[in-house]
Amino acid sequence: MPGFEVFGAEEKKEIQDVLDTGVLFRYEFAEQRKGVYKVREFEEQYAKYCGTGFAQAVTSGTAALKVALTALGVGPGDEVITQGFTFVATWEAILEVGAIPVFTEVDETLNMDPADLLKKITAKTACIIPVHMLGSQADIVAIVAIAAERNIPVLEDTAQAAGGHIRGKRLGSFGTCGTFSFDAVKTMTTGEGGMIITNDQELWRTMSEYQDHGHDHKVNPGARGGEGRRFIGFNFRMMELQGAIGLAQLAKLDSMIDAQKKTRDALLEAALTIPGTRARKVIDPEGDTATFCCFILSDRDQAAKVNEVLREAGCGAINFAENTWHFYPRWEHLLNGSTPVKSGWPFAEPGGKRRIVYDPEALPQSADLIARTLVFPVPVKMANDRLQLMCEALKKAAAV
Repeated sequence: MPGFEVFGAEEKKEIQDVLDTGVLFRYEFAEQRKGVYKVREFEEQYAKYCGTGFAQAVTSGTAALKVALTALGVGPGDEVITQGFTFVATWEAILEVGAIPVFTEVDETLNMDPADLLKKITAKTACIIPVHMLGSQADIVAIVAIAAERNIPVLEDTAQAAGGHIRGKRLGSFGTCGTFSFDAVKTMTTGEGGMIITNDQELWRTMSEYQDHGHDHKVNPGARGGEGRRFIGFNFRMMELQGAIGLAQLAKLDSMIDAQKKTRDALLEAALTIPGTRARKVIDPEGDTATFCCFILSDRDQAAKVNEVLREAGCGAINFAENTWHFYPRWEHLLNGSTPVKSGWPFAEPGGKRRIVYDPEALPQSADLIARTLVFPVPVKMANDRLQLMCEALKKAAAV
């Protein structure tokens, strides 16, 4: 990560195709664009890559979550279960559609714990969102099986794991639908942008219409706006320049993952020289995207001491217990119910009655695990001297 490290002639060529037409909008202008439909082509290629029937491009991974939840019919009165270790966008989207986020523990995959998921399901559960966090797989087969027994749709948040798979089946394709992010720091990037994949044609149709103000996209003999509309929508359309970059980046995705794996393996080999250290649990090592190198120490004190050695060497690791964007106890705006809306929505009903209150101590298993886990982001390209420095620092930390 990220894909901008390999921007080159391929991206420039795809972008130039768009600029030559002068059409940045993904719809209409058929005569002017001369057959160039980059977003549509990107959707088709991405669905093919993931082995699904349909793909819907949108403006961001966050938008992808909201569009998917809306198309699934999730709204006020519903609960959506996700995990307490994820980027804030996962639960922001749940609140945005009016539903209530319910958080599970994570296990040593650093993803949703299926055992805790079973405890969190209620009659109000309308959707389950496991997150393939830090590039590696959640126990998605077990999660989908639990959901299927109860007829609950699964929305896979695959924002950080594009290109990942389990025994050849792409992440995002196990559940009812899967969402992806192509923001500036993702392994494949369009700057901003997102995608939703599914095999459900009617679900795809609903997503396609909702992300474009409800337009039904039928051939219209008059001007735009003459189609029928089944429901209100909003604007989450991807533009042609993003689609163009996405096509070039998708063609490079597997090679970028291969490069990341080599760097991750070298870092992990050095990290495992530290006594009591083990790698995170990976469901299928072959299908890991290696966007991060994660290793778990014996306790939080050891993790702190090891990271101090790494910081002194100029290569400190991330400890997500200290990070304010990805871990439940650090989301002060969620815990405090902070919102710019005068009524207090979505944390309070009109009139001020709180509809949700979160306990910062609610996920002790996750808190212990995250506090003793250290993480290195893995670039697509890493200079040999930098890699050597990091490996030497890890081996030095083994003596702590």
